[in-house]
Amino acid sequence: MSRPAAGTTPWLRHYDAGVPATLAPYPHRTILDYLADHVRDRPQAPALLFKGATLSFRQLNHESDAFAAALLALGVQRGDRVAILLPNCPQFFIAELGAWKIGAIVAPLNPIYTEHEIEGPLRENGIETIVTLTRFYGRVKAVQPRTPLRHVIATNIKEYFPRFLSVLFTLVREKREGDRIALAPGDHRFAALVARHRGQRPPHAAPTPDDPAVLLMSGGTTGTPKGVLGRHAVYVLTGLQVQAWTASAFGSGTNVILVPLPLFHVYANVGVQGLALVTGNPMALVPNPRDLPDLLATIRRVKPAFFNGVPTLYVALLNHPDVQRGRVDFKSIKICFSGAAALMADTKTRFETLTGGRIVEGYSLTEAMMALCVGPVNGANKIGSVGMPLPDVHVCIFDADEGAREMPIGETGEICFSAAQLMIGFWNRPEETATVLRDHLEDGTTRRWLHTGDLGYLDEDGYLFIVDRKKDLIKTSGYQVWPREVEETLAAHPAVAEVGVAGVADETKGEVIWAWVVRRSGQPVTEAELRSYCREKLAPYKVPARVEFRSELPKTMVGKVLRRALKESVASGSGETA
Repeated sequence: MSRPAAGTTPWLRHYDAGVPATLAPYPHRTILDYLADHVRDRPQAPALLFKGATLSFRQLNHESDAFAAALLALGVQRGDRVAILLPNCPQFFIAELGAWKIGAIVAPLNPIYTEHEIEGPLRENGIETIVTLTRFYGRVKAVQPRTPLRHVIATNIKEYFPRFLSVLFTLVREKREGDRIALAPGDHRFAALVARHRGQRPPHAAPTPDDPAVLLMSGGTTGTPKGVLGRHAVYVLTGLQVQAWTASAFGSGTNVILVPLPLFHVYANVGVQGLALVTGNPMALVPNPRDLPDLLATIRRVKPAFFNGVPTLYVALLNHPDVQRGRVDFKSIKICFSGAAALMADTKTRFETLTGGRIVEGYSLTEAMMALCVGPVNGANKIGSVGMPLPDVHVCIFDADEGAREMPIGETGEICFSAAQLMIGFWNRPEETATVLRDHLEDGTTRRWLHTGDLGYLDEDGYLFIVDRKKDLIKTSGYQVWPREVEETLAAHPAVAEVGVAGVADETKGEVIWAWVVRRSGQPVTEAELRSYCREKLAPYKVPARVEFRSELPKTMVGKVLRRALKESVASGSGETA
């Protein structure tokens, strides 16, 4: 396949050998079509690996058929939204695929949401059906009267455990962890619904690639939580793009993909799932990536070839005693992806040195539906860069003020994506959609761009460098400071395990820079020492006015440090010193 002249796509000159400039035309297919292929060609091949149990493609297909029939029996129709409040477990895929088989839209929710956070999406997105883990059932019932919810389906985490583990869980953990519950009248057990409809197949009403498939929650580009609507096509487009990008290191059908990242997030839901179901590689599910003993046990058991993580997960692994003592074998890992937050250069270097596995950093947004920039698998991974656009993904830097003027190479502006898999829009929010999805005229042709709200620049080779979020810019004494630059500096200190930086209001300077640091085990360091270290490497106005030590930093479930929460802890006086 020939490559077009680089022109405004300088990254094409630096693609790994064998990676095409375009994959067009893309097949007019959905993930359900690929699932049918695997069931026909490799029915007994593993689709999901979970706690020592295996679910084959045939079993996954049959279970999701049964759940689809159950949804129809409950009155769920094409276009209805089905919420999924589950950790990574087989029930997530069975519910998701079953909903898709009847043309419903899946709305994954964060399992650590509070009642208030669950209520908003259920109400605003008109959700009438939810599949929830038994331990979250109480939260769902508490908000149900204030939402459209009519059908509550509860599933126990143990339902797809191996038999011995299921018995052990029942005896030791089920009651303690809140999974032994009594259902209210009219609610349903997931296992009972599947058993009742097992052997049934829903009427053939398969969705098309252009039909809506998923509502993912994002505060993303405009700051308030909202539903981001994506088409079925996004899974196939992204899956094929990542497959082409990683082909030199990662094949089809036999390599295990580890999934420690939550399936309510675009990274795992679209990126990892799309790749796995397009290629037919099994997914090894990790319900809680913060349970490092379980994560390491899973790595030992399934020997993954593809490792997906966020920077905080790599940091946690680096600091785990078993990893430091060489008791974990990472030799099966062919490639590691890092995304969802900035990967510090020091973390990348230390992990690659320790394990021998290569990390390529990627960047996308929920609104982009995994239109990706990512580092080459074999080519140069430039320190500080999140790589270059995948085939058929375009990146442009527009001015940060109006978002209308293309910036020259090397100059900072707003990062914008153009690709076939961009979101349809925000659910029932046309005005907010119009602020971030904009049409630009170039060379007589109109192209749609997603304005990300992130600031960055492209270098002469087409590598993208993220400077920071527009909204996180610190303005101190008339100067502009990007938190990430200060975080990178502090992260390179040998005593710093984790760091977050933000601006705190100040009457004299407008804002002053605060840093919150988690010390590395056995590495004492003082505030004065870290400020002195920064003075050696940063301009005076970029040096933190305060360094506060913490035992841990507040993070999202995906692993992003919550700068907002750190700032609020100063305002409320709720900070802690470690």
